[in-house]
Amino acid sequence: VFQYLGSLECHFINGTEKVRYVDRYIYNRQQFLMFDSDVGHFVGFTPYGEFNAKRANSDPVIMERKRTAVDWLCRTNYEAFRPFSVERR
Repeated sequence: VFQYLGSLECHFINGTEKVRYVDRYIYNRQQFLMFDSDVGHFVGFTPYGEFNAKRANSDPVIMERKRTAVDWLCRTNYEAFRPFSVERR
């Protein structure tokens, strides 16, 4: 059985002052590709991942969408999840 998993993560440091967006791609429990907003581009960890990283990094539409995901995905959802994550004591 082969498994493919895509994982999106938003890491909030000091509210929305510092936000980090991480997009991971995993196949058979091995991460082969990752986008990190701190790095600003895709990084491949296997030959297949390096091929896809090169392809995605050269596409301006994909890169613009990933680079702006901090604003349209993470910061907009912060208000919805704040009562469950930050204000819990």
